[in-house]
Amino acid sequence: MTGLALRCAAKSDVGLVRSGNEDSAYAGPRLLVVADGMGGHAAGEVASAVVVACFASLDALALSPGEALAALSATAEEANETLGRLIADDEELAGMGTTVTAIAWLGDRIALVHVGDSRAYLMREGELSQLTHDHTYVQTLVDAGRITPEEAVVHPRRNLLMRSVDGTPPIEADLSIREARLGDRYLLCSDGLCGVLTESQIAESLSRGEPTGAVTALVERALAAGAPDNVTCVVADVVPASDATAEADSAGVVVGAAAESRVRRQLPSIAFPADVEPSDGNDRTTPALVVEPPTRRSWRLPVLIAGAIAIGAILAFSSVLFWARAQVFVGQSNGYVTIYRGIPQGILGVQLSSVVEQTDLAISALPGYDQVSISETIAAKSIGDAQTIVAHLRSESNATG
Repeated sequence: MTGLALRCAAKSDVGLVRSGNEDSAYAGPRLLVVADGMGGHAAGEVASAVVVACFASLDALALSPGEALAALSATAEEANETLGRLIADDEELAGMGTTVTAIAWLGDRIALVHVGDSRAYLMREGELSQLTHDHTYVQTLVDAGRITPEEAVVHPRRNLLMRSVDGTPPIEADLSIREARLGDRYLLCSDGLCGVLTESQIAESLSRGEPTGAVTALVERALAAGAPDNVTCVVADVVPASDATAEADSAGVVVGAAAESRVRRQLPSIAFPADVEPSDGNDRTTPALVVEPPTRRSWRLPVLIAGAIAIGAILAFSSVLFWARAQVFVGQSNGYVTIYRGIPQGILGVQLSSVVEQTDLAISALPGYDQVSISETIAAKSIGDAQTIVAHLRSESNATG
């Protein structure tokens, strides 16, 4: 199928509780991306802005299906390495990270990359389907049949991510290519939207008019539901390229933290898209975009693919031990919940974990599903994150005791 294009709109709102926006998003003719930063004082807004800037550079490329996944993977690695360098240069940024969900337009297909719990949805012929799988602790419990999806919504650790872009290699990204059809509508959103609205509510609001009307309806509905987190969404329609109008803007637009001049000033080495003059506002909506994908190829693509191969080789042969010893997990020792540094598995007979803290919380005092989780170990982002997990386990133990 040829002669298709995207018409897109994006919107980001700080929500009703947060003091600042840690979400960032980009909507362009060939690239859609949403990133939900985390870390609060540890600069989640910086993390999401960096990731959006890195991915937005792909909007200048007309990728083939064979090139797209390598380019998306390489860009995720590039963004992660950039965060790692920023953290190394400024210890106050330690602990920052972000999700990323991005779609690259391939003319008659899309390529999708996903890390974390932001989501991508497809509405086709009135039916809404989720294209991504949440990388969260509670989703692992749902997948294992230990809790129901309804219990996951109110679980005390529902926001605990198992994967993120946080400057620590390697990146474990989900990658896929899917067919695009005329009339398809895509939604990318942070969990500030899908965390407060049901799928039926999302589908109803997503069905409204043009993409600009849909993003407005979605954000307003999340605000009406209380919006305890930042709310960000991108909506894109697959339309005939002949629908492009003289008013269509082919530059792409940034919303959220990455659009704020205060954030960009913190990142002088990062090349942000030349979308519009950035502002310090928390709520901006893009105009509709309709652009026919050109057939031009960019010289940057071989560099991206070569970079992906080189990074893979480096990670495989020289970084495994360093990475393993930098990890943190919660497990058990002598019948008690214990925090470890390293990984549970060994390599070539070498033990790669050491005890950081053995707590006084007995495994036998935990609910059954938590006992199973501890036996399989729970990954943590840091010692502080592991201590938070232990605190949640203790509260559940008290609640069931």
